Amino acid sequence: MKHLFKRLLLTACFLCSAANITGVYAQTENQPDNGLMPLTMCVFDFVGVDGPVHKPMKEFALEALRWGVDLSFLVYTDDRIASEEFKNGVCDMLNLPGIRAREYNDFTGSINAVGALPTYEHLGMVIKTLSSEKASKLMRKGDYEIIGIGPIGAIFLFVNDKNITTPAHMAGKRVTVLDNAPETEYLAQRIGMTPVSSSIMNALQKFNNKAVDITGAPGLAYEPMELYKGLEPNGGIIRWPTLQVTMQIMVRWKKVPEDFGQKSRSYFANHYPAEIKKILESEETIPEKYWIDIPDETKNTWNETFRESRIALREQKVYNAKALTLFRKVRCKVDSSLAECTSKDRE
Repeated sequence: MKHLFKRLLLTACFLCSAANITGVYAQTENQPDNGLMPLTMCVFDFVGVDGPVHKPMKEFALEALRWGVDLSFLVYTDDRIASEEFKNGVCDMLNLPGIRAREYNDFTGSINAVGALPTYEHLGMVIKTLSSEKASKLMRKGDYEIIGIGPIGAIFLFVNDKNITTPAHMAGKRVTVLDNAPETEYLAQRIGMTPVSSSIMNALQKFNNKAVDITGAPGLAYEPMELYKGLEPNGGIIRWPTLQVTMQIMVRWKKVPEDFGQKSRSYFANHYPAEIKKILESEETIPEKYWIDIPDETKNTWNETFRESRIALREQKVYNAKALTLFRKVRCKVDSSLAECTSKDRE
């Protein structure tokens, strides 16, 4: 079970932030003369060859054969290098964290908008919607097409004091802020927290070392990163997700058969329940004593803070306006009693 946690954490790290490791591992194969379209994918895997991302991509390659594509891989341990190689034409396909994928498609890159999708039910509805043929036009932007979206897990706030539960409580507190996630810095400034620039790995180390009071992390990070060190003696985890983390796969759509993208999106959408099951299993291993359940009035406060932040970030062109409208419709479909469903300034 411990190995499962490590595998999941490494996957989460790859989706939350660029690794501080550089390197590339090539897996090349001679392309057979079988009428299939040869395609190379830049795979970002924190571990490298046969890591937690590369392995499922090899399974995906078997499906791609049925869709007319013979897929080979170049595996990178730094998402920034993988992205640059993709831009330079070294590869035709690429996987990136949702936040990093935003530069290729700001619609799907807005899935991680703060508070936009509070549960895995909400996220599942969005992924199912975006995997439908009706949404296919939204998946293309310029030369690129998003052909797969997968869940990694919700980001929860880890605090070193269980009394820290509302935005007001967080004013003046030190919080980790990721360089490639402008929403985290915006929230820190809005709430009045003291931002501490971090990578995903040292963010958790800073929390454990008491260098910060608050950090965001998926529940699956708890055991392998020994986050109980930062939680002791009085800390906890607010059981109210700030955002959802996803893995996104993109391709130069002119390089593949016309129906390839649609088949691929359906493939990943169909795997959603199994992936969520793994995520939930990892979250359930966290001792109950650490979870902080907040009352409905506090949830309402957080919801309004998130909503106002999304609107502000929409105006700054960080989030896609149409995407935010879709997410609002999903939230209101799940709970039509929400105040935002009838608000004049709704998203």
